[in-house]
Amino acid sequence: MSDSQKRLLLLKPRGFCAGVVRAIDVVRIALEAFGPPVYVRKEIVHNHFVVEELQGKGAIFVDSVDEVPEGERVIYSAHGVSPEVRGASRERRLRVIDATCPLVTKVHVEAVKFAKEGYSLILIGHRDHDEVIGTLGEAPLVTQVVDSPEDVESLSVPDPERVAYLTQTTLSLDETKNIIEALRRKFPKIKGPHAQDICYATENRQTAVKHIASDADLLLVVGSDSSSNSKRLVEVARKLGTPSYLIDSCRDIQAEWLESVTTLALTAGASAPECLVEEVVEFLGGKGFTDLREVEVMPENVRFGLPPEIVEAIRAAPSASAPVAAE
Repeated sequence: MSDSQKRLLLLKPRGFCAGVVRAIDVVRIALEAFGPPVYVRKEIVHNHFVVEELQGKGAIFVDSVDEVPEGERVIYSAHGVSPEVRGASRERRLRVIDATCPLVTKVHVEAVKFAKEGYSLILIGHRDHDEVIGTLGEAPLVTQVVDSPEDVESLSVPDPERVAYLTQTTLSLDETKNIIEALRRKFPKIKGPHAQDICYATENRQTAVKHIASDADLLLVVGSDSSSNSKRLVEVARKLGTPSYLIDSCRDIQAEWLESVTTLALTAGASAPECLVEEVVEFLGGKGFTDLREVEVMPENVRFGLPPEIVEAIRAAPSASAPVAAE
């Protein structure tokens, strides 16, 4: 295969999931409907490009609601918040718009339900991730966080027959499976959620990587280093023996990565915008990867409704041309 015939496999589905689209739309519509500034607690989604773009439109990102002036409007990120944060917002009389992904909200509801029923909770996830911090806050006295089968061995609970587990939504399917198996060995009567907590988009993007890994000499994943689901895509490929790198943009691609590569696969994490993927495709085209083939592994047509505060803002807009949720 000559340089002019280098193949670029563009995976589908890739990029934005429904929860990310919803969260970004919430900030954009709030800025248009209410005008800047609009405060956002934490990164609305874990992508540097998206955050910087929204900052340019007037969004102010803060680490704590204590940084938001009393009475102002604040948006919760897609990763959710703990009851403690909600309480602090009430004390400061903040006008809250909740952009928490509905799939994360599902995990919060499950945590509250299991805790009320007297179960010890095992939360599978990364302790420092915003989503895990929020879920842990729903039942902190009965919840323990584990992120490996080894962590399971040291667990101790008051009643081994009343244990339940939940998971962060953006984990690796394979690693989570190993941890759940370890939990079932240690606590044979452990309960889990009625439907798995790992979100459809995380699963679909990992499945696409597995589908194509053996056909590619290299996989590039567009996504920020703060994005859990993006980092998991890199890990999935590497465990299958395919070299893989996480890149924020085409500027991160190193020339030595492309040496001897004739078939390159490209995907994007669930918080990475398509414009960055398009830039990478153009960059790689200049490096000889001109045989572009989109590989659709499964269709993805999920949408989530907007929060009521945003729906009301759209209804109150003076023109009917107010933006609505993107595809």
